[in-house]
Amino acid sequence: MKRTIVLGVMSLALTVTAGSALAADGAAIYKAKCAICHGAEGAGTPMGPAFTGNNFIKTSDEVVISEVIVNGREGAAKLYKQYAIGMPKQQLAEAELKAVTGYLKGLAGK
Repeated sequence: MKRTIVLGVMSLALTVTAGSALAADGAAIYKAKCAICHGAEGAGTPMGPAFTGNNFIKTSDEVVISEVIVNGREGAAKLYKQYAIGMPKQQLAEAELKAVTGYLKGLAGK
């Protein structure tokens, strides 16, 4: 009985830790792959739009945002035509996409 309780507590602790790590990974992925164009805090730069308060990010679901990240946006598909460069394609694992889209949703809510 004690062993079952200990294993249950350990499992719960790992789940909570993994959830926190995933959230942290979204910020780390953003800083590594997105911040150069969108700014360290998501406020935008001359190369890319802001994510803070971004209506597209606020109103789009994670699948749509993930598609933009994976497929990029170039030429006529660009949403923000005022920027000289398009959104380049990114190669991210499914868990990384989920983490970074969650992070972007958080930025858009600011």
